Amino acid sequence: MSKTYIPTSLRRMIFEQADRCCEYCLQPEIFAFCPHEIDHVIAEKHEGLTIAENLALACKLCNTFKGSDIASIDPLTGEITALYNPRTDVWSEHFRLEDSMFMPLTPKARTTVRLLQINRSDRAAERQLWIPLGLLRVIE
Repeated sequence: MSKTYIPTSLRRMIFEQADRCCEYCLQPEIFAFCPHEIDHVIAEKHEGLTIAENLALACKLCNTFKGSDIASIDPLTGEITALYNPRTDVWSEHFRLEDSMFMPLTPKARTTVRLLQINRSDRAAERQLWIPLGLLRVIE
């Protein structure tokens, strides 16, 4: 939960720039049981500011799994690795969508997929439903 008030105009801008989709797992908000949330990419406890350049739209699951983390352990190397940052990283440089699975292309992507549990079977099954409807917005 944000300690800082996020003005309505800034919230609206974040929702619009994300096209109402989670910027981590790409889930359209229309399919979520809970409304999407504004995530501080760099958490306030790590001195992250409440500005557009540090805010991203996240589904409840991604925001819960991410919490205030900015890094985690790369499951392949065991190294501490920064998480994917939807404000500074290019999605297609880090991930590829294969069927309904996010295939990580970088250590940052491997770490993010693991920590946010993006390829959990239930989450992949949901994505499988959105793809034929053209509702999965892959970020280029």
